[in-house]
Amino acid sequence: MSVLARTVREVEAAAERGRVTPSVRTKFQVVALLLRDERERVRAEESGSATHRAEQLKRLDGIAQILARTAVRDAGMLALLGEDAVVSAAARTLKREILEGLGIEPEPEEEPPAEPQAAAAAPERRVVPQSVISRQLANPFLAPDFSNAPPPPARPRRLAGWELLDPLLNSFERAGGGDAACMPLPAPSSLRAAGGRELMPHQAQVVAAAAAGHRTYLLADEPGLGKTAQALLAAEAANAYPLLVVVPSVVKTNWAREAGIWTPHRTATVVHGNGETVDGFADIVIVNYEVLDRHVGWFGDFGFRGMVVDEAHFIKNKTSQRSQHVLELADRIRARFPRPLLMALTGTPLINDIDDFLAIWQFLGWIDEGKPLGDLMNALEETGLTPADPGFYPAARRCVVEQGIVRRRKVDVAADIPARRIADLPVELDDKAGRSIRAAEQELARRLVKRYESALAARGSADVVEEIDRELVRKVARWELKDATASATGENVFSMMRRIGQAKAGPAADYAAQLARSAGKVVFFAKHVDVMDAAEESFTRQGIGFSSIRGDQTPSARQKQIDAFVNDPDVAVAVCSLTAAGVGLNLQVASNIVLAELSWTDAEQTQAIDRSHRIGQTEPVTAWRIIAAQTLDSRIAELIDSKAGLAARALDGSDEEVSSSADVQLEALVALLTDALSA
Repeated sequence: MSVLARTVREVEAAAERGRVTPSVRTKFQVVALLLRDERERVRAEESGSATHRAEQLKRLDGIAQILARTAVRDAGMLALLGEDAVVSAAARTLKREILEGLGIEPEPEEEPPAEPQAAAAAPERRVVPQSVISRQLANPFLAPDFSNAPPPPARPRRLAGWELLDPLLNSFERAGGGDAACMPLPAPSSLRAAGGRELMPHQAQVVAAAAAGHRTYLLADEPGLGKTAQALLAAEAANAYPLLVVVPSVVKTNWAREAGIWTPHRTATVVHGNGETVDGFADIVIVNYEVLDRHVGWFGDFGFRGMVVDEAHFIKNKTSQRSQHVLELADRIRARFPRPLLMALTGTPLINDIDDFLAIWQFLGWIDEGKPLGDLMNALEETGLTPADPGFYPAARRCVVEQGIVRRRKVDVAADIPARRIADLPVELDDKAGRSIRAAEQELARRLVKRYESALAARGSADVVEEIDRELVRKVARWELKDATASATGENVFSMMRRIGQAKAGPAADYAAQLARSAGKVVFFAKHVDVMDAAEESFTRQGIGFSSIRGDQTPSARQKQIDAFVNDPDVAVAVCSLTAAGVGLNLQVASNIVLAELSWTDAEQTQAIDRSHRIGQTEPVTAWRIIAAQTLDSRIAELIDSKAGLAARALDGSDEEVSSSADVQLEALVALLTDALSA
């Protein structure tokens, strides 16, 4: 009776808080089942007085009233009170655990009748790339590997029958300011990665933990602290290959680039569309959430030993298709390989409320729909406490954190990272706009080649050269640049960069929104008004508050927008004109900057970054430069960086001439023409 009373109060409290999770519904159904059984037992009891039976029935009626009050709050729970309600497997298990915890032998249950098997519906758009079939034929015996299987967990006793998921969530809500937010991490054994690249100490700690055998992580470092590198090198330390990486589309190309940098001896392949270009023999398979549904079938049979989910808050809604696919794949990977490397990466694990943890914990294998699992359950048992004990909540929180939560802020590791750094984020423009841009770039290159060949033919046969005439190439580039400056008609380097900026507006705004949710305020810079307009439309659709700082504003209107960004916590992004807002602003309230379009000079870029990187800034500043991969954009980014080096040497006292924007424009055309002639 006391167990029923306590449990029904837990259900009632959860319903009052609006947290009717699947585990709460399971508990509700179990209370209803046990209540019916107990009522029948009391009524049939022949020993004892009638007064005692009446008192017992009165107490049971009180529990029934609480059930009824709770049920009217949620239609799903109300349906569970019906005589014909289907008893879920989780409810049967919980009922049995409660009875066993009370020392009552549960009656053997009849197996539910098998449901008639419906005709299997063909999965929508499921594909298997040809290269994957070739891999399967080359190695058809991918048997499950249980060599490192952990021992079966001890059967819980003290916590049998207790609802634990809500108390675990509550333990994070009750956390004090001094409670640890990061698991204990070992000291790094080395700060060197493959190819001689140097890790920051906080990155090397996670790699050392993976090398020591830890296999599940909620890596919740703030943006700018190198979560991608940590995940790739943790996979290397754990030998978690093949490795599946599920990411938002905006960072898919960047993951492939980072894999090439940090693990150059491992092959990486990116899944686009139906996977026609997939390398079935690659060590690292990178896929975006949007096409995961097409490939989940062969992913489950591929033999992955590790899985990384980037921006893991995308799976917080467990009813969504992408969340179900991610959880299914994690289960299938664990079934084949008991101790895989599973990493959930997100700077913002909580979007709406504490329940957002549940999907991530389930992906990592710490919990299932109704209870903690494995190592987490054992750790909770070892505390010797129950949710009724005052010390349970801080102890439970430590148990969860030590399963693998890693959270560091920029301010915590400020000594590890530069005070100001630029991080390039390449994006693929694989839509209609991207194809149009590449076609226009090819047309511009053809025009340059035609102009070069005409000039070469005009010289006559005496001046024929076997190789590319570098001097003539530069002359042609100067003619093209002069014509482009004098006339706005036709495709030229300026219109090309504007079109690229327009195509990048959506991905750049999406990334800025991710940063705003995970790291606080963000400054978004663009050169063109239409790019700013497109970004602001995207922020409006996503419910992100922003201010707009442009060149056509009056001083008072401009200051009003600045004040809103600096002082209003609901204004998360400042959308700024690169030319109008690149000087004279103090925006040090933000430590993350998104450069949606490239400037023509490093000086202009630096001026923009220095709106946040200035006196009063308490955190390292990261500028995220959005680069359109395989276009003129990436070439110009390289040129800006090289010119920045020349400028720095000039300022240090050398005779190098500081470059202008015309230098970058000219060199971009020279490179474009040279590549076309070489091809």
